[in-house]
Amino acid sequence: MTVRPFVPWPDKRLKTPATPVEEITDEIRDIWADMVETMDAMPGYGLGAPQIGVMQRLAVVDCSDKRGQAVLMANPEVLHASVQLREHEEASPNLPGVSAVIARPRAVTVRFLNAEGETEERDFVGLWATSVQHQIDHLNGRMYFDHLKPVKRKMFLTRAQKLRRR
Repeated sequence: MTVRPFVPWPDKRLKTPATPVEEITDEIRDIWADMVETMDAMPGYGLGAPQIGVMQRLAVVDCSDKRGQAVLMANPEVLHASVQLREHEEASPNLPGVSAVIARPRAVTVRFLNAEGETEERDFVGLWATSVQHQIDHLNGRMYFDHLKPVKRKMFLTRAQKLRRR
């Protein structure tokens, strides 16, 4: 297992949808292992493969109090999202030093391929739901700040650029 470096914003890979995973192989499992190691080193609640330059629809999420509960997902897709929203301050190691409060559905049902290559459907609530949706955004070439209104997004990115220049 290896802690991998993060792709810095505004690298085009962070704006490009990732390629679907055809099957779960040992190579995919090795990427997941590196992703979990990288996520735990941040520390963070999740990681999408494009964040480390791997352009495949792979994500890991672990919002447990103690580590070791990571959910490994290939090709995750939201099947159902609650109407009730939950606000949470989100950030990304791809654009360090800034964060924004984002409102997302409080609960989601997600279908994905698991480590055994089986299709699984799972409900995620609270922080788990926020993190899963955040990672799916990465797989779709979106960043969390893309959810901000245009004026707020522009101010956010201006602040982030100033921090990067320092």
